[in-house]
Amino acid sequence: MKPLRTLEVLLERFENAESLDPVVAKVRGAVNSIIRPRAVRDALHGVPIGHPVHPLAAQVPLGAWVSSAFLDLLPGGDRASRRLVALGVVSAVPAALAGYTDWSELHPQQARVGIIHSGANLVAVGLYSASYLQRRRGHLVSGKALGFAGLAVVAGAGFLGGHLSYRQAAGANHTEDVPHLFPTGWQSVAPLIEIPEGELSRQDVAGQPLLMLRRGERVEVVSAVCSHLSGPLAEGELIDGDGANPCVSCPWHSSVFELRTGEVVHGPATAPLPKFETRIDDGVLSVRLPGAG
Repeated sequence: MKPLRTLEVLLERFENAESLDPVVAKVRGAVNSIIRPRAVRDALHGVPIGHPVHPLAAQVPLGAWVSSAFLDLLPGGDRASRRLVALGVVSAVPAALAGYTDWSELHPQQARVGIIHSGANLVAVGLYSASYLQRRRGHLVSGKALGFAGLAVVAGAGFLGGHLSYRQAAGANHTEDVPHLFPTGWQSVAPLIEIPEGELSRQDVAGQPLLMLRRGERVEVVSAVCSHLSGPLAEGELIDGDGANPCVSCPWHSSVFELRTGEVVHGPATAPLPKFETRIDDGVLSVRLPGAG
């Protein structure tokens, strides 16, 4: 078997390792009991910036540790290298908080890879903590050796994180393809009277599921797919349906979106839903997606 294929098989085993589920359940329970306030979770997910926080926060410890390893190979850089090791250990804390918050809202296969990813990162932080202590004691050789070991472990953890993000699409925008698949121009949907009044409904247009809320002759239309992990929004809960700012809550992980704009109100989703323009001609509803095609 080719080496790369062997690695793929190993990752597939991680994804399907049901023996990890009890550990996943315990850690997820701990994360959800510790990080409870929704405003805090939204901030750690990255709702205010419209982008997951964890990959951004992880650049700080990773950059510090790579820089430390470089200085360890040069004369005269011991003090600066030690400080960089300390910076990496301290900055790993907020990165881990953001990562665990995201991880707690993942599917089983993603969560299994994620728990191994987090475990490897914890080992790396332990090695770098020991490296810092050894350096402070003047044991530079063992301190540097521990640092290089930590870098090797964190590189492996990063590989798992890349698999989680790109192969398993955790943290990705699951509606990014909608503008590329939906045709340009106005598309007929249905006679307005066939759209249920005051409740969420789904209509498939040009092969794309759309979520609709009709109130009189005004219809709000967004993608019916949650941008977090493709949850079926048409099965979600309508919030403030009679108010000025109706929203929908995803039935899978409780992300909340404004129907007027598609914007995220609460995570774990960070990417907005594609928002469709509407018009009514001779009693027939038509939609258009700006930028489609």
